[in-house]
Amino acid sequence: MKKTKLPGDNISLKTKKNEDPLVMQWLNSQTNLMDSLRYLVESEIAQNGVRNLQAFVPMERNLLQGSSGLPRTEGDFSPNTAALAQMAAASEAPREAVSVPEPVVEEEIDDDDIEAWS
Repeated sequence: MKKTKLPGDNISLKTKKNEDPLVMQWLNSQTNLMDSLRYLVESEIAQNGVRNLQAFVPMERNLLQGSSGLPRTEGDFSPNTAALAQMAAASEAPREAVSVPEPVVEEEIDDDDIEAWS
C-alpha cells in the first residue's frame, strides 16, 4: 500500500530511459528543481483543484512531438496547438471535488532512494 506523504517527507522522481530531450533540458535548467515542481503543482491545484491527474491525462501524449533534441530557449519554442486544444478540451470536462483520500499503498524503495537519503 502507498504511504500517505506528510509535510517534510521525501519524494523521488525517476526519468524514463527514453525521456524527451526537452524534458531533460527543462529539468537541468532548474536551479531549485523541487521549488519548480512545487510551483507546477500549485498552478495545477489553482486551475483544477486537487485531483488524480492519471484520471485526466492520456497515457500516450505527444505534447513535445517533433522535438529534435536540439537545445531551445523560451523564445523559440512553438507549442503544439493540437496538443493544447486537446488539453483545453480535457480541462472542460466536468470536475469533481476529491475529498476521499486514496487507499494507502506501500511505496517501493529502491537503491536510488536510499542513496539519495544518505
